[in-house]
Amino acid sequence: MRTLTIISALTLLLAFAQQAATAQSKTGTTVGQFLLIEPSARAAGMGNAGVTTGGEPLSAYFNPGSLGRLEQSGVQITHSAWLADITFNYGIAAMKIGANTVMLSITTLNSGDIAVRTEDQPLGTGELYSVSDLSVGLGFGRRITDRFSAGIQAKFVRETIWNSSMNAAALDLGVVYQLPFGVYIGASLSNFGGRASYDGRDLRIRFDQDPDEFGGNSNLPAALETDAFNLPIFFRVGVGYPVELGPSSRLLLVADAFHPSDNTESVSFGAEWTFMNVFSARAGYQNLFLQDSYVGLTLGAGINANLSGFGFRFDYAWNDYDLLGNTQRFTMGVAF
Repeated sequence: MRTLTIISALTLLLAFAQQAATAQSKTGTTVGQFLLIEPSARAAGMGNAGVTTGGEPLSAYFNPGSLGRLEQSGVQITHSAWLADITFNYGIAAMKIGANTVMLSITTLNSGDIAVRTEDQPLGTGELYSVSDLSVGLGFGRRITDRFSAGIQAKFVRETIWNSSMNAAALDLGVVYQLPFGVYIGASLSNFGGRASYDGRDLRIRFDQDPDEFGGNSNLPAALETDAFNLPIFFRVGVGYPVELGPSSRLLLVADAFHPSDNTESVSFGAEWTFMNVFSARAGYQNLFLQDSYVGLTLGAGINANLSGFGFRFDYAWNDYDLLGNTQRFTMGVAF
């Protein structure tokens, strides 16, 4: 019965994702794409299938409901040299208060300096600009029963391109449930919010209302108006199956299905082998069935250590992006 349930759940995930064969992609129709960069090196090593992983504060990114499953308070920081020399950082602090857990998260992304180029000066004008993103989240999770947990996170999102910026607010919601025979199932909705548009000094212009009229004011102060766009809403559903291989060895199998608002459906899956609660090795495959996907194989490893009542962990992940190269994530954390 246990095997049949797991196979049925995975079959449903695959059927859900195979809609990608006929679905219409809406790539490039949302803002705040940095919100889709997964911060957990542990989950990244398992194909970024993190809806049911739990066990670390960073799991709240994938599913706020996992906050209710935390056994300890903790702090984690992730750094990644992202594609095209973009810098990505993520920090989270989670504090347990009885059956409740509160959290604060901060996400930053920065492009570094980029030369300003124009049609008349393709080699550069001598000016530099940058693109930076920021998200600050405040979340709450609760273990409602010994098997069911739920959580929510509210986020402020800001994107800045040179002297113009966009502000938005969003919510993340999630639940996790443990079946009687040990399998975890979960679902989450990320980045649910309103539309947002850019405004700033770069959109201020001088305007001539009627270029054909002589004697009029050809230098009127005006402003360009940009369209409003949605954030990338992301629905996840997943299963996780922990397997005890022996007194000092265990295996975690995970699989997630994704339904994004700006792309086609896909499935990610992975595994984590842990020895003596000290060393972990991970592997997975990301976004199977995604149209025009450049992602695929993921690998990772982690080390845990306990010292004077504190738990220290370091996780590393490598993700393949095909023609774009690869990315590496480094996560450090302490539990108390």
